[in-house]
Amino acid sequence: MITKNIFYLFIAILLFSCIESVEISQWRGPNRDGKYPEKDLLRQWPETGPDLLWFFEGLGEGHGNVGIGKDKLFVCGMPDTIGVLYSFNLNGDLLWKKEYGLEWYKNYTGSRSTPTVVGDLVYFESGQGVVFCYDGNSGDLIWSVDLLRKFNAENIQWGMAESLLVDGNTIYCTPGGPENNVVALNRFNGETIWTSIGNRQPSAYCSPILVEHNNTRLIVTMTAESIIGLDAGTGEFYWSIEQQQGNKIHANSPVYHKGKILCSSSSSKSKHGGTVQIQLSDDGKKADVRWRREKITNLMSGFILNDGFIFGSLYNKSDWYCLNWETGETEYSSKALYSGVIVYADGLFYCYSHRGEMALAEADHKEFHLISSFNVPLGTKQHWAHPVINNGRLYIRHGNALMAYDIAQK
Repeated sequence: MITKNIFYLFIAILLFSCIESVEISQWRGPNRDGKYPEKDLLRQWPETGPDLLWFFEGLGEGHGNVGIGKDKLFVCGMPDTIGVLYSFNLNGDLLWKKEYGLEWYKNYTGSRSTPTVVGDLVYFESGQGVVFCYDGNSGDLIWSVDLLRKFNAENIQWGMAESLLVDGNTIYCTPGGPENNVVALNRFNGETIWTSIGNRQPSAYCSPILVEHNNTRLIVTMTAESIIGLDAGTGEFYWSIEQQQGNKIHANSPVYHKGKILCSSSSSKSKHGGTVQIQLSDDGKKADVRWRREKITNLMSGFILNDGFIFGSLYNKSDWYCLNWETGETEYSSKALYSGVIVYADGLFYCYSHRGEMALAEADHKEFHLISSFNVPLGTKQHWAHPVINNGRLYIRHGNALMAYDIAQK
């Protein structure tokens, strides 16, 4: 005869086996570090670039790239002053589009946020500071929260720009209010879970990360003049490290590795700018500067930590650098390409220059080698959107155009 305990264990195992894991697509890849887990990608491109599978022109202005669901992808744009969420199938056919309200139309216009896709739900934030949750199948709005109005915060010079962080049932946002600095919302209904006073500074274009450090789970982000760490479960404010940039732009997400956090911003008149590595205490509740390089300035292009070295580009310069993770010392600088965005997959670097050149490169601590490159043929205005790599495809967003390239080995 089966005992009650064994019976209940059997039921629990059966139920667990029926639960399908929820896929998450988010800003700069699965871990928000610019590294995509793709394999079997082309090691070299034709002279004119890899095959262009499809393209769509008419998104309107915007700087965010695609969030990818099971069989659909999502991207935001601004054809006039109203933001639009677009849904495509993987062949590039437009499935639906939904207007979501006023977007950022004042300067460097367009949508900013890359949609975060969790199962069938799509999350993003407008440049006006409104967070949205849409049904990815029907395009129906499920909920929205005006962060600035609800949490008594003010918008920033170039509009709110964070790509939202989701963990379990929680979504994290940084309205930057003096009392409600960082907030956690229920991702199914938008209700407030907690708010934190943080360090009371305005938001700063940064997309936060979740850090699991020993027994502590932290939300780490950057506000107008600081890097901050908070408890992910309660919002308790733990630490702040000064980080300055002349226009209070801190658009790069931090990167965590084995108790250390790397952040990078652009120029500053103070001695508290550039690229900095932070050492966390064992419990994660304290932090100190381990090293800082004021002249390694990266405004919004991201950087890659790989094999103990940091790779990225200097803002508005033809300099691609390699830094030692442990010491911060420069291993070398290459002038192979103008500055731009960097992501990584299958052992190679994908570099999208701000002048519109898409390049494939290999690099280690000794040299940066440009393998292939081509000029992005479509789109408008700034080349700022970070490329996305998924299922053997490279997605490039340039203003009003979205392009999907085949980079899978045949």
